[in-house]
Amino acid sequence: MNDRHTRGDGHGHGHRQHEHHDHPHPHPHSSRTRAAALRHRLAHVLTPHSHDSADKLDPAMEASARGMRALWVSLAVLGLTALVQAAVVTVSGSVALLGDSVHNAADALTAVPLGIAFVLGRRAATRRFTYGYGRAEDLAGLVIVLTIAGSAAFAAWTAVGRLLDPRPVTQLPAVAVAALTGFAGNEWVARYRIRVGREIGSAALVADGLHARTDGFTSLAVLVGAGGSALGWQAADPVVGLVITVAIVLVLRDAAREVFRRMLDAVDPALVDRAERAVRAVPGVREVGELRLRWIGHRLRAELSVVVDGESTLRQAHAVAVEAEHALLHAVPRLTAALVHADPAPAPGERDPHLALAHHLTA
Repeated sequence: MNDRHTRGDGHGHGHRQHEHHDHPHPHPHSSRTRAAALRHRLAHVLTPHSHDSADKLDPAMEASARGMRALWVSLAVLGLTALVQAAVVTVSGSVALLGDSVHNAADALTAVPLGIAFVLGRRAATRRFTYGYGRAEDLAGLVIVLTIAGSAAFAAWTAVGRLLDPRPVTQLPAVAVAALTGFAGNEWVARYRIRVGREIGSAALVADGLHARTDGFTSLAVLVGAGGSALGWQAADPVVGLVITVAIVLVLRDAAREVFRRMLDAVDPALVDRAERAVRAVPGVREVGELRLRWIGHRLRAELSVVVDGESTLRQAHAVAVEAEHALLHAVPRLTAALVHADPAPAPGERDPHLALAHHLTA
């Protein structure tokens, strides 16, 4: 088939992002299909919407804008928290609080690579970057993971140094107040980042939120260290510094797993099942073949093949592909485009139309 959306001459060709608000394409001539088409048109009249390229871009732009707001608000809150704690460190000499304040400062600064990634993600696709720049967000997530690792190493080095060279901690009430301030600021930022990150589908922003949540609990550990110092246990402060290091390593593990899964195109298997169910329910789809989903930043793209009636005309097969993409756009959150390849149902004794590609597929 030589239609610009659906081709039957091999893999890798299919239905592209397109305009189909009114769906003027002919559907297969069955009563079931005609009834489904009538219901679909009524739904469009009652709940107007569109899946044009421009309409898809608007939610994506809004997602990036929300991510930017979350970053800059977080930067302000964590920056202020780190300044308060640093001021107390200078008068108290608390190693645990120093580790916490440095970690908070590093967490605030992770807004910079994420902000750059969100700005890049808004740029249109080019002939070189045909999928756009959404993957910059994954690189930002990698920078965040490396930042967490660096702060863990610094906290460990400082704590071990204080264990080898013990020093008294002064201004314990101020240390306690700074610790509570750190917990409050980090927990608020964590909730905000994780909520926005999950709503817009940004693994990097979620990882950053998990990072902030761990910072909150490490601030409480500083409070425990201040209590131990008040009771006369001089090693309490550096011991708590080591505990903070362990907590940072734990969040490093979770954040790294999330970011590297995204970089390797991992998706929730339940999302794949949901997409398959939606496509199988489309009139004219006999079977769903290979279905792939991938994240590009905080947006999803799909590639799949469907089996249609072998006697269908080009226009009829195209209409089924349109409906398959339409069903996916409604069923899969944050999906912006689907590439649908229509295969004819095999007839007895018919040669496999994809046989010419076999030597490429096994290479």
